[in-house]
Amino acid sequence: MQKLFLTVDRFNTRIGHFFAWLIVALTALITWEVFSRYVLNAPHPWAFDAQIMLYGTLFMMAGAYTLSANGHVRGDILYGFFSPRTQAFFDLTLYIVFFIPGIVALVWAGYQYAGESFAIREHSSITAEGPPIYPFKAVIPVAGALLLVQGVVEILRCIVCLKNGEWPKRQEDVEEVDVDKLKAMVRHHEEDIEAHSR
Repeated sequence: MQKLFLTVDRFNTRIGHFFAWLIVALTALITWEVFSRYVLNAPHPWAFDAQIMLYGTLFMMAGAYTLSANGHVRGDILYGFFSPRTQAFFDLTLYIVFFIPGIVALVWAGYQYAGESFAIREHSSITAEGPPIYPFKAVIPVAGALLLVQGVVEILRCIVCLKNGEWPKRQEDVEEVDVDKLKAMVRHHEEDIEAHSR
């Protein structure tokens, strides 16, 4: 079972890392548009639409990756004090009651939404002669499907935790910097330097 968990985690991590590069494209686009607008006095009407589509794609395609890394926001005030089994019980209940129905609705509605957009070759109405948005709308059901697969893995993780009393391991990935740990590491490193200089 652990092999399945890690395989899906790795797949969604790769997808997340790939789409994370959109932030570079988005930054370049915004920089170019600001330069074009204020230095060259030649703004591009499609740039605003493209910015929205790039950010939306980045946000949507990062959902499954974030779930695989257990990175979504939750009310940790009490949750962190619970035993792993209690945490798994609450997570499992919330996945079944809210997550699965919500994501299934997202995939279904997103599929309909994207299908209608492709059928009429929809273009943005934010600006005159806006760029095509039907490829962007196809991201909605795809991102939802990836999130749904990762959600099923999370449900299985909860079941394993309820059975074994501990959470199955996750794939190691980039973590947020804990400022206190970082300060302790720097302080420890400075003490080592002082000890060696004596």
